[in-house]
Amino acid sequence: MRDDAGLTMGEVDFGGVRRDVCLQYVADEVTVGDYVIVHVGFAIATLDEEEARRTFEALRELNRLEELEAMAAGAEPAGRAGTGV
Repeated sequence: MRDDAGLTMGEVDFGGVRRDVCLQYVADEVTVGDYVIVHVGFAIATLDEEEARRTFEALRELNRLEELEAMAAGAEPAGRAGTGV
């Protein structure tokens, strides 16, 4: 975690895709290695490991991790060309 212009920031791994995320909302409760829910670049809640696994499994079942897997492989996700991250 680091301070960036007064905001707590950190790098989050989204299934192999790493992004900078604002941790300000969870700064008092999050440490390196914790799981967080991220919405539009902001960590909004923390999860324990079991809840994180259930969440990833639910997303997999909904086929929503395809985009993250494509990004990790360096490809444009199907049906999302030009929309950015």
